Amino acid sequence: MSSERESGPDLGKVVQTYQAAVDDFDRELARLLGVNETDLRCLEILLDVEETAPRELSAQLGLSTGSVTAMLDRLEKLGYLTRSPHPTDRRKTVVRATADFTEHAYGLMAPFLHDVTERLLPRYTPEQLTVIADFFARNRDIQQEHTERLRQIPASHPPRTGGRQAPGPRNRATGPK
Repeated sequence: MSSERESGPDLGKVVQTYQAAVDDFDRELARLLGVNETDLRCLEILLDVEETAPRELSAQLGLSTGSVTAMLDRLEKLGYLTRSPHPTDRRKTVVRATADFTEHAYGLMAPFLHDVTERLLPRYTPEQLTVIADFFARNRDIQQEHTERLRQIPASHPPRTGGRQAPGPRNRATGPK
């Protein structure tokens, strides 16, 4: 078994270059939308759910509630989201992506999603796609566990602020095609 793993692809390198490509794509989306990368992550969450609460965004993004409020203010001003009172608990707020933002975001992502559907998925059998999906789901779970672990460690330096919102590609070597 170990000799098979040693003779196969360097999975760590493949995952690393894949993640770099995802990061580069996200930076370009952030640049085009005029937001920073944390704001983009918030918008990605909103595209995945019909609605959510600021407290949920705070937990998912690992941000203080004050930071989430400032972020939501920025994104609401851009017309990317709305906040409204919770229908049954007036102390709470519900956050939703706007229809205009959703249309704009999917317009930017549609060519990529089309290529994945037309050029990538047909290369694999349903059984192979099940294994690939399982790999990513399990890898995500482990990644989230370690993200939480890192959040518990105090930073050795204060967080960096300022700088460019969306720097260009990192010029990393691409993985196998």
